[in-house]
Amino acid sequence: MTIEVGQSVPEMQCKTSEGESVKLSDYQGENVVLYFYPKDSTPGCTTEACDFRDNHKSFKDLNATIIGVSPDSAESHQTFKEKHDLPFTLIVDEDHQLAESFGVWKLKKKPDKQYWGNERSTFIIDKNGIVQKIFRDVKVDGHTEEALQFIKENLD
Repeated sequence: MTIEVGQSVPEMQCKTSEGESVKLSDYQGENVVLYFYPKDSTPGCTTEACDFRDNHKSFKDLNATIIGVSPDSAESHQTFKEKHDLPFTLIVDEDHQLAESFGVWKLKKKPDKQYWGNERSTFIIDKNGIVQKIFRDVKVDGHTEEALQFIKENLD
């Protein structure tokens, strides 16, 4: 199953980098920027996380909560958050259940190997838990501004 615009987010327990248990429904009443990325501490993922960090206040001003998701461990997420001073939640998705439910767990192909991983994607979720916008196969440059602009123009 792949989530589409207009659908409710799935109800599943997730663990944060701090070890807390959360569900996406816990964020009802606020807009959510749920972004999936391949791996902590890699160049593109670090740039993307730092772009979200640098725009954190602008998202907060629009009642939007940023949540990052990758298959890395809680320890990896904590190190990543501390090193780059990330002010938002990172979800541990080691079994890639959340990624699969959003349709971003993909077979990736490089000339020398194939492997499974997160396709860089962002989902804008409204205050009622409904997906309003999907950015798939995201290019990092300019993406946070694109997400911010969508929320400004389409969500209250």
